[in-house]
Amino acid sequence: MTGSQGISRRQVLTVAAAAGASVTGAAAIIGISTAAQAAKVSQKIVKYQDTPKGEQRCETCVQFEAPSTCKVVDGTVAAQGWCTVYAKKQA
Repeated sequence: MTGSQGISRRQVLTVAAAAGASVTGAAAIIGISTAAQAAKVSQKIVKYQDTPKGEQRCETCVQFEAPSTCKVVDGTVAAQGWCTVYAKKQA
């Protein structure tokens, strides 16, 4: 069907394909972000140390989760520790 007769089959299929791609894309993004959150990096890779580097220390990092874990680094981390993924919390 074309013109004044209504919506064509091509238009319906185009909209359906776009909607399907959007749902699939969203599912892929959610799956990737969940997997990325579950995977943590070893302390060796990020050069973790139990002592601060100047004023930089885990307890002032956005990744730190009190009392002794990190969103990014695997294992136990000290509040006074430091690693290369340090990112200062915004006040």
